[in-house]
This record gives sequence, C-alpha cells and structure tokens, in this order.
Amino acid sequence: MNKEKLFANKIEWLSNELEEARESLVEQFYTDALSGLPNLYKLRATLEESNHFTLIVVNIDNFKLLNDFYGFVVGDFILESFAKTLKSSVKNADIYRIAGDEFALLCKGKMHFYALKEYLESLTLTLSHLQYAYANTEIYIDCTLASSASFEYDDIFSKVSMALKYAKKEQLKFWIFEDTMNFSQEYESNLKYATKVRKAIVHNSGIVPYFQPIIDNETNKIVKFESLSRLIDEEGVIHSPHNFIPISKMIKVYDRITKTIIQKTFEVFEMHPFDFSINLSFEDIINDEMYTFIIQKLKDSRMGSRLTFELLESEKVNDFEKVVQFFNEIKRYGAKVAIDDFGSGFSNFSYIIKLNPDFIKIDGSLIKDIDKDVNAQIVVETIVAFSKKMGIKTVAEFVHSSTVLSTVKQLGIDYSQGYFIDMPSPKIIF
Repeated sequence: MNKEKLFANKIEWLSNELEEARESLVEQFYTDALSGLPNLYKLRATLEESNHFTLIVVNIDNFKLLNDFYGFVVGDFILESFAKTLKSSVKNADIYRIAGDEFALLCKGKMHFYALKEYLESLTLTLSHLQYAYANTEIYIDCTLASSASFEYDDIFSKVSMALKYAKKEQLKFWIFEDTMNFSQEYESNLKYATKVRKAIVHNSGIVPYFQPIIDNETNKIVKFESLSRLIDEEGVIHSPHNFIPISKMIKVYDRITKTIIQKTFEVFEMHPFDFSINLSFEDIINDEMYTFIIQKLKDSRMGSRLTFELLESEKVNDFEKVVQFFNEIKRYGAKVAIDDFGSGFSNFSYIIKLNPDFIKIDGSLIKDIDKDVNAQIVVETIVAFSKKMGIKTVAEFVHSSTVLSTVKQLGIDYSQGYFIDMPSPKIIF
C-alpha cells in the first residue's frame, strides 16, 4: 500500500512538474525576451477572445538610424528604456512589443473617433522628446502613433498599419484609420501595379526606351535625343515613369529598370549617329553595382563622347563628393553631365558650382508659360547669364508652342526640347 501511495505521489509530482514546465514554455512563447512585455502572439491570442477594444500602435521614429549609428547594444538599451517608459506612463492599457521598434497598446472598450483623437493627442505629448542616457551619451526619442476608428474589427492590424504608414509618410504625430478612407483601395492598386512592374522586368521586353529629340536653337536641327523609360504592360498599355518608378523603388527593382534602359539605349545608338542622354538618379550613382555596369558599358561601347548622363532630382543629393567622383570617372570616357529640371523644387546655383555640369536643363515649370510670364523670364535670364559665365550650355524643357520656342531663343538658351519639336517615340525619328 505504501508503495502504491509513493508511486501515486511521484506521478502527481511529475504531473505538477510537467504542468509547470508547460506553463513556463507558454509564458516564454508569449513573452518578448528583451523587454519582458507580452509579444505579438499574446496580443493576437487576446484579440481572439475579445470584441470590445481599442488598438494603438506606437513606432519609434528613426530607430534603424539610431541602431546603425550607436550599435545594437545601445539599440537594445533604447528598446528596453522605451518599454519601461510605456509601462510607467501609460495607464489603463495593456502594453505589448510586437516588432523590432513597434509596440502596441490595448485599451479596454471601443473609443469613438473624438475620444480616441483626444487620447492620442495626450499620448503624443507624453511620448515626445524622450531623453535616455547611455554611457554619458544623451539619446532623444520621438515616436509615431496609429489607431483605428473602424466599426469593424476585421483586418484590424492592416487598418492600423495603413494608418501608421500614412502618418510616417506625411510626418504626422499620429493618424486614425476610418472606414471612409480609401487606403485599402490605394494599397490594392499599388499591389496590382507592382505586379505589372515585376512582370515587365522579368520579361525584359516590358521596359523600353522612348526617344525625344533636342534641337540646336541656332540651326533648328536635331542634335541629340533623350532616352525616356516607358512600361508596356501585357495589355499593351503604355505607362509613364511617373507612375511606375515610385512603385519600382518601393519593391526594390528600380536598378533593374535603369540597367535595362541603359542597355537598350546603347543598342539603339550603335545604329544611329546622334548624341544621346540617359537619366540617372542619386540612387543610381551611389549604387556600386550600377557604377560598375555603367563604366563597363562606356569601356565596351566606345560611345562615351556621344553620351550625356542627366542627374534627376538634384535637390535630393546628400553626398556631393560621391556624385563628383562619379562625374569625374565617366568624363574620363568622354561622357558629359547635365543637371535635369533645374529651377524646380530646391535647385540652386551652389549645386552647379559643386557639380560642374556640361548642361543645365531648365525645368518645364519655368518654360511652359515663358512667352507671357515676366517673372519666369527674369528667372530664366538669370540662369542663362550664370550658365554662360560658367561655360555651361542650357536646354529648355517643355517647349510646346512656337511662341514659347521664339521666347526661348530670344533669351539665349542653346537647345530646346518639347512636344512642339516632337513627342517621345520608340523609334529614332529625324
């Protein structure tokens, strides 16, 4: 009998040990090891059991930059410190760490829009300009918040995620998803367009160059062509780069589009004697693989003396030294450099001095009404006078009428380009 009791006690002890081990494993599964907070799995499990809550996501701004600059040890310290701040500052909400730099607050009860807005406004004040000290280094933290005031709980994570992306994009402190917003349609449209871009790149034939002529304003003769990218989808519809380039950057295939355009443009001008230009962005210039590809094309083709690379969106350049190094290298092979869309955005003359281009392309916003816009004429006169003193040739974009062309010539601009001269075409027409 004693043996049976001992055996029963041992079985009970083992059962308790197993139960404790199981509970410990479950707790580990549902707990974030770094912060000690419940994790995403726990949040999902909690949401499945509840249908009356308000979900708020808190994202640390520029965490990747901080982590890269200070190192992962300091990055972990920031995450731990921020978790402690949330636990001490946020009341009446359960706190979770759901991703690297993302936390969630789960409030009981469904807040209507204005109550939620008031709560988020208060929360942003609490979580603004947080200061942490690590080894005599002061680190400042801000964050972005997002939530949903949707009547339905379906796809709650997607809705809050869309609100967070919008807040980040617009540099807002927080944003609230509402059912009246068309975020989901916009994301669906972007996904469909991303598929078109991927297919066009995979098949290679979908990305093609179109060519627009540029004339010499003294002789009225075509002297060169600009190569412009186009996407032709499976239905044969032609898409402008303004539509597919942002998507291609988002899905990280932009460099393949640039390579395709360069390759196909070189092939075309092997059969034609004209000079030609190709657009490059700052992303292209700082891409080591793209740099190697371009230099190899210049070496192999021996067409450098006929080629001009046009730098797009020069106001986004944040490393002029790298750009200058790239320009100097391609000039060794005879290639020239143009600054595109000059006079738009934040373009300024200091860029020109630093980059020392061969051409300045005056933005269409200044040219399109220059025959009747006195202020535009004054600005363009200044650009032309400056360029002549610097020994830089000028090109007018968006020349769409005879009166605009006449004014452009009177102002002393060297070259013209636009629909009045000719529209972009997949073939070289002269």
